[in-house]
Amino acid sequence: MNNPRILEIRRGVLEKNDLLAQQLRARFNEAGVYVVNLVSSPGAGKTALLEVMLRRLRESGHPAAALVGDLATDNDAQRLARSGAPVHQIETGGNCHLEADMIAAHLAEWGIELKGLECLFIENVGNLVCPASFDLGQHANVTLLAVTEGDDKPAKYP
Repeated sequence: MNNPRILEIRRGVLEKNDLLAQQLRARFNEAGVYVVNLVSSPGAGKTALLEVMLRRLRESGHPAAALVGDLATDNDAQRLARSGAPVHQIETGGNCHLEADMIAAHLAEWGIELKGLECLFIENVGNLVCPASFDLGQHANVTLLAVTEGDDKPAKYP
């Protein structure tokens, strides 16, 4: 009787994304730019926070820029551009999060010189469910919570 052999292949669903994210992080490190991925629910205040941070960083001589993810509009990018910082829009076309390939493609399209920046902010799509799973090459994640959402959000959306 033939004994079936089971060959287990374990491969991360996000392996391709993670590999590209590692390459992006190496690129950011080489350029000396610190990258922050900002996530929150819709309306929690990501854009308002970034608006103030970009303006204050620019005014104090610390060059910063932002990549802004949104489902369908460039409203937030237009608002952030008024800060005087370089801003580039990523419309996801319905995707509820950003992925490393989107970051890589939009950096190439944008043509920004990373070496001149100290900080690059990525304003992720307003959603707490799936963005945390996707490494974008960032050095840090910042989660902004609105008081009205309740104090259990970190437990519900780790």
